[in-house]
Amino acid sequence: MELDHLAVAADTLDAAVAHVEDSLGVPMQPGGSHAVFGTYNRLLGLADGLYLEAIAIDPAATPQRSPRWFNLDRRAGPARITNWICRCDDLAAALDNAPQGAGEIVDLQRGNLRWQMAVPVDGVLPFDNMFPALMQWHSPHPADALTQQGCTLRRLHLSHPGSMALPLDDPRVEIHRGPAGFEAEFDTPHGPRVLR
Repeated sequence: MELDHLAVAADTLDAAVAHVEDSLGVPMQPGGSHAVFGTYNRLLGLADGLYLEAIAIDPAATPQRSPRWFNLDRRAGPARITNWICRCDDLAAALDNAPQGAGEIVDLQRGNLRWQMAVPVDGVLPFDNMFPALMQWHSPHPADALTQQGCTLRRLHLSHPGSMALPLDDPRVEIHRGPAGFEAEFDTPHGPRVLR
């Protein structure tokens, strides 16, 4: 299992994009729509094969499935990092070892991208939505097609009041006790920046 990308959500896509661009000082690139969940996104390529996703409910779309992924139907407040996503070679096997409620496998497609995602029936991942969304790619990785903007993820801090075992061994990912939330440290062309 490997860290794949981070998701920043807001009430509107413009708000999510503005939060990322204001925090990191670099522009995001076009993404696309997710017809199954009625969402759309914009993307930012990061070093080391990672990327950052700004995502929101598309007000012009009717979802084919609900609740939506990433707990978007119930999110509130300002734009912020709401999820981290890990990829694996065998999603079914990863789910066998994941906490109860980590999701059921959903087939997804956007343009030439094809993947499977484990999506909880109620849209909420374990540990107050702090457990990673698990996925498996069946196409080239989207980061390969993104223009690099000189940003590197240095550290992802996860905070949760309970005990949560990390499902991967990645020195960039740290877990702390405290209110549920995320904070990510980046190296950018403008120096160190923090995204929450």
